[in-house]
Amino acid sequence: MGSPYFRFKQFTVWHDRCAMKVGTDGVLLGVWARQEHVRKVLDIGTGSGLIALMLAQRFQDAEITGIDIDPSAAEQATDNFQLSPWSHRLHARCIDLHTFSQEDEYFDLIVSNPPYFSASLKNPNQQRATARHNDSLPHDMLLGCSSRLLSADGHLCVILPADQADCFIDTAEQFSLHAHHIVWVHPTPQSEPKRVLLSLGKDSATPLTEHFIIESGGRHQYSEEYKQLTAAFYLDK
Repeated sequence: MGSPYFRFKQFTVWHDRCAMKVGTDGVLLGVWARQEHVRKVLDIGTGSGLIALMLAQRFQDAEITGIDIDPSAAEQATDNFQLSPWSHRLHARCIDLHTFSQEDEYFDLIVSNPPYFSASLKNPNQQRATARHNDSLPHDMLLGCSSRLLSADGHLCVILPADQADCFIDTAEQFSLHAHHIVWVHPTPQSEPKRVLLSLGKDSATPLTEHFIIESGGRHQYSEEYKQLTAAFYLDK
């Protein structure tokens, strides 16, 4: 059994009550998501609160709300927030996105590491199935609600399996959200991209497209760009 927590330089994330543990996808989104003049942030499907905590460290003046439909995850995020140096700026709520989107609130930055399995056999563990399968958070719901919640110049930043990028971008257009930045994430220099980081906004734009490599050598031999990007967080960087 893995450790019940993951320690970063400035905070610790307990994830023993969450279906999805601290992993590379969440860390990548937490260090990559960007927006000018961030005042209010929403983390959709916050889980343990990992991404919200990373953004609290990066954006020192931002108020950050994490929402999750899993009560255990929302409770764990609350505990992690309270133990962090930024407890006064972090808030966790157990609420579904559709209900939350009806509230009169707008955000400069919305982030999500959404469930990504849509047609595979579901895990018999209901908590883990909810976290991994997009039945509870289909892309059209994520995009429609995000479009409603974003401020005029705000951005939605997500990480997805690479093969879902085109469909996600096409669906986003239906909600007047346009790709501004696309980063194809390769596990190694020789491999095809397995993930994609997307930043979308309400203004039409020609997206900046880049490639990013996680490991340059063998297992856990991280590339210089990955080490530089995560240096402020990992204890061994």
